[in-house]
Amino acid sequence: MAGKKFREAQQKIKPAEEYDLAAAVELVKEMSNVRFDASVDVALKLGVDPRHADQVVRGTVMLPHGTGKTVSVLVICNEAKAAEAEEAGADYVGFEDYIEKIQNGWTDVDVIVATPDVMGKLGRVGKILGPRGLMPNPKSGTVTMDVAKAVSEVKAGKIEFRVDKAGNVHAPVGKVSFGADQLVENITSFVKEVVRLKPSAAKGQYLQNMSVSSTMSPGVKVRKEKFVA
Repeated sequence: MAGKKFREAQQKIKPAEEYDLAAAVELVKEMSNVRFDASVDVALKLGVDPRHADQVVRGTVMLPHGTGKTVSVLVICNEAKAAEAEEAGADYVGFEDYIEKIQNGWTDVDVIVATPDVMGKLGRVGKILGPRGLMPNPKSGTVTMDVAKAVSEVKAGKIEFRVDKAGNVHAPVGKVSFGADQLVENITSFVKEVVRLKPSAAKGQYLQNMSVSSTMSPGVKVRKEKFVA
């Protein structure tokens, strides 16, 4: 059952109405009533069938103002790349020692970057990293020889997204403490990239629904026309 604060927030929303993005962001900021700096999230419902490989939507995007979250990064590489990773700001750097830690259950990190030459051994922990969304992938830029660039981009606000089995894409796009304009710009960058990645196999309406919410707040429906024009 929804809590009292959630119900009070719900009363500020007109359930059938789709809001302009700027108005939706202002409403989400106003409704946030938790004692911490809540995350702001966007959810998109796409007209795709992810059971078919040619309709899977996944990618990365640089949010102009970052996510507001301190992202911890592990770089798995040989010693030749270790100094480069450390200088770029990686929180953890290593190779077989970290693979062993992961095998023993350690996954206390937000993003893992790896060089192509270590992927063979990293595959041993794929069953642990995969379900947590931590397995490095060339498509997301986390399997690369340019570890400095990968670490810098992640720290600056690069996020990865992937459609789920129900055809939804979720992403964190900032914090409630951000200015409304910053949140609008972050959301716009994210949605435009998802729209750009529309699979050619997707038929009918692609961007079906869009909503914005904050941690423990109800979602606010957003008018999507400006993104699909």
